[in-house]
Amino acid sequence: MRKKWISIICAVIIMVCTIITPAYAAGIFLPEESNTKQAESTDLIEAPSGILMEAQTGTVVYQKDADTRRSPASITKIMTLILIFDALDKGSLKMDDTVTTSAHAKSMGGSQVFLEEGEIQTVETLIKCIVIASGNDASVAMAEHICGSEQEFVRHMNERAEGLGMKNTHFEDCCGLTESPDHYTTARDIAIMSRELITKYPKILEYSSIWMENITHVTRQGTKEFGLTNTNKLIRSYEGCVGLKTGSTSIAKYCLSAVAKRNDITLIAVVLAAPDYKVRFKDAASMLNYGFSKCSLYIDKKMEALPEIPVRNGKKKTVSLVYEEQFHYLDTTGQNIGNVKRKLRIHREVKAPVKKNTLAGEMIYSVDGKELGRVRILYGENAGKATYPDCLKKVVMRL
Repeated sequence: MRKKWISIICAVIIMVCTIITPAYAAGIFLPEESNTKQAESTDLIEAPSGILMEAQTGTVVYQKDADTRRSPASITKIMTLILIFDALDKGSLKMDDTVTTSAHAKSMGGSQVFLEEGEIQTVETLIKCIVIASGNDASVAMAEHICGSEQEFVRHMNERAEGLGMKNTHFEDCCGLTESPDHYTTARDIAIMSRELITKYPKILEYSSIWMENITHVTRQGTKEFGLTNTNKLIRSYEGCVGLKTGSTSIAKYCLSAVAKRNDITLIAVVLAAPDYKVRFKDAASMLNYGFSKCSLYIDKKMEALPEIPVRNGKKKTVSLVYEEQFHYLDTTGQNIGNVKRKLRIHREVKAPVKKNTLAGEMIYSVDGKELGRVRILYGENAGKATYPDCLKKVVMRL
């Protein structure tokens, strides 16, 4: 009887194992399935490529396939704008300079502001045409005005991209209208050049945040008004959005580099190859929401005053000190940063000669014993070594 019960129990165990094993093999073990769904839910965007960058520090907060080369369409114009503002910064170009539209510039298709051959506009007006209405004709007109030809301007665009470390970028035109496979960039590289434009030339955000504005065409046919409407719909629908550039072609699909500001935080959200214009805006908003919920930025707005350092055997008794830069720290954990403490580390004195802008020490920032970062402290002036006549003069002065 006992043997019979043992046989029955063994049979039941075998049946249970037979039922359960396929369930594991098929991957339907519930805890694992739950974890898989949770992992998938962390994907913020629908588009195949995107990145979220904090502008002040350049920290990447989120990314998805950010280094795949793709066609950027009119996002190309961000580099065009960088070169325009470079020329303004150098003084070789002024906002009220006039630009004459060539036949080549007029012939551009795609998005345009319908400039006529021989039409004259100011640099500032053409900047608005580029950044608000994404005018291909305005972009080419500016390229020709600055460099003499679009081809030469594009050469400078590629040099500038290389200088910024945009390793996966190559431009073939200045507006992104080309369908050439040799015209490409990545989400990461777009964030890099967007950051360069808005941090080095923040005035661009005054133009990219304009929703609507009229320009005046003055041609042989007469004078007429033309309305510019911003292609970036987030300007009106997303709190804090101030730019920057949209783009779309049949090859590139729908692209966007969006800039938004809240409190002291500026975020850049780049979307590439979205299937439609609604997705690109939705994806950018999703990344921006994520960034503003996760990011806390500490800026040392009142940098501690630095002492002067005694100079041994120098022509000067002391030399001044300066910070190399303002201190910034970005926390992406969603927590408050806390009470930040500073610790100054410098030499008590320095031996002459002292060279300006060489390292003198550092300011160390920490919270609860955890270091956040450091800022280099430099000598603010030169201090030559005292000569015999200098020493004699000092003795005489003392006497």
